Amino acid sequence: MIWIPITIAAAGFQVARNAAQRSLMGGAGPWGATLVRFLFGLPFATLFAAIAWAVTPGASAHATAWFWLACVAGAALQIGATAALLTAMHRSSFALGTALQQSGLPFALVWGALLFGDKISAVTWIGGLIATVGLAALTWPRGGPPMRRGAVLAGLASGAAFALCANCFRQAALAFDPAHPPVSALVTVMIVQAIQTVALTAFLAVRNPDALVAVVKAWRRSLGAGFCGAVASGLWFTAMALSPVGPVRAVGVVEMPMAALAGRRLFAERLSPAQMVFGLIAAVGVVMAALG
Repeated sequence: MIWIPITIAAAGFQVARNAAQRSLMGGAGPWGATLVRFLFGLPFATLFAAIAWAVTPGASAHATAWFWLACVAGAALQIGATAALLTAMHRSSFALGTALQQSGLPFALVWGALLFGDKISAVTWIGGLIATVGLAALTWPRGGPPMRRGAVLAGLASGAAFALCANCFRQAALAFDPAHPPVSALVTVMIVQAIQTVALTAFLAVRNPDALVAVVKAWRRSLGAGFCGAVASGLWFTAMALSPVGPVRAVGVVEMPMAALAGRRLFAERLSPAQMVFGLIAAVGVVMAALG
């Protein structure tokens, strides 16, 4: 069950990374802010992978075709999911954008069971359903402007894509070195972030060079986001190498109260009493899914 504290730590670093990325949205836009986590996270991811490889006796590489396919597919899906998440946060709030991302929980259960043969217990399915209902009630638009509805769609798209890319990353980590999950996870993070950095930098160089300039100018904030992103990814990948993605994503919903606290302290945002109640309902489902 060590994957549970690893997941909680990953959620904490992810909230910190998202907060830093959101602050970059104004100048760099969603794609520039998305590049931050990959470009500035890659040096840290490389360092973490090198250290893990050096201190793990018997670590061996199995860079099969399936490993590379899973890495490339997951990298592409994560780029789109991150941009959708930042768009949702920009159009609503930091905390609610994070909550919308948690729609990845039911998607993770479904993708894992249907596409990758994960064995999911009945309790976990029920817990996932309860958490989904709580999250849906928490984030459903209540007479807000059209931009809010756009945020809901962007958040749901983000959740679906994050869930599928997480399953791809799990498959990549299991393929590379199944005997040493932490090493395999950290090497997978490094490879994925290298692919994402090259692809997104090339895209922005052609389509929006100003975004690249904005990212470079904000290098101090970008470096912090990159570090937090690399740590979060390493922890997420390790947890997913030890457990199916569905339960990991369920425990990862602990990110919601962390994001609510961060949104209150950093962006002066508030959640209503009704939103807090639905958040508690989602928490009950999380506990069931984790312990199932």
